Amino acid sequence: MRRTLRRTVLTAALLALAAHVPAQADTFPNKAITIIPVLAAGTGLDVTVRLYAEQLSQTFGKPVIVENKPGSAGLVGVAALKAAPADGYTMIVATSAIMAIRPTLLKHPPYDPLKDFIPIALYVKSPFILVVNPALPVHSVPDLIAYVKERPGQLSYSSSGVGGAPHLSAEYMKQRFGIDLAHVPYRNSPQSIADVAAGHVAMAFAEAGASLPLIHDGRLRALAVTSSTRLPTVPDLPPFGEAVGATDFEAVSWHVLLAPAGTPPDVVAKLHGEMKRIMEEPGMRKKVADIGLIPLDIASVDDASRYIAAEGRKWGELVRKLGLEGSQ
Repeated sequence: MRRTLRRTVLTAALLALAAHVPAQADTFPNKAITIIPVLAAGTGLDVTVRLYAEQLSQTFGKPVIVENKPGSAGLVGVAALKAAPADGYTMIVATSAIMAIRPTLLKHPPYDPLKDFIPIALYVKSPFILVVNPALPVHSVPDLIAYVKERPGQLSYSSSGVGGAPHLSAEYMKQRFGIDLAHVPYRNSPQSIADVAAGHVAMAFAEAGASLPLIHDGRLRALAVTSSTRLPTVPDLPPFGEAVGATDFEAVSWHVLLAPAGTPPDVVAKLHGEMKRIMEEPGMRKKVADIGLIPLDIASVDDASRYIAAEGRKWGELVRKLGLEGSQ
């Protein structure tokens, strides 16, 4: 009888204690949150982060600090997140290059994109625009493919560097359509695009933000976007896959907000829910589209993880085919 009474009293005490210990999500956040974009200030990625960071700050009533950490092709930001506590107060914004390309490209990758991070929200795609020098007598993707096939090895394309998303997008096109183009790598995207406009290189897969002014000025001719859907800023430009009847062709970068693995599930759910709400507001979607990005419907954390894994297989296979595995 006494044992039963003792157990009853102990159980009641534990229940009372539990009732006074709030769930982590109920008290999160109780201090400032830091979001680390892995690209420099002023990029499309950075601009978008600052838009939703402001709204997160208003919702949570706490500062949301944006602290850019570019460098080493994103590895500086990755290292910062791996060193941070898994509590939701430090996150990074990474691109497809970090999550789907560099793990195969690096000789000793210091992270595992699927095990070390939780995708809070995969929220935009960043397509490339296939541009050519206007002197080239082509006005569509089929025109270009036919023109190149008649001149194997005689034409070249530029990119912002070996192993980057623009480089691999062009190589993906080459393999899919059996064309022979020489690669001319540059140190950065503006240089690579400027030399297409100057006629030193025939074509490139260019970032929308960097190429749209040159397209509007007539210094570049745009043939297609590499996303499976149209780009709101150039709605008349067809998707590459649509232009050639290959609807599965897509070669895009994307941006994902990541927390460290081990972040409490209720905190993950709270952050994910807020990002979903913010990124699906019509006003936010328009602002994102206006800077040359494609806003996405926010998928679940599990679906985002599956997409990242599929992209890693796709681009990892291409890196291996090009003989670039472990080359950096």
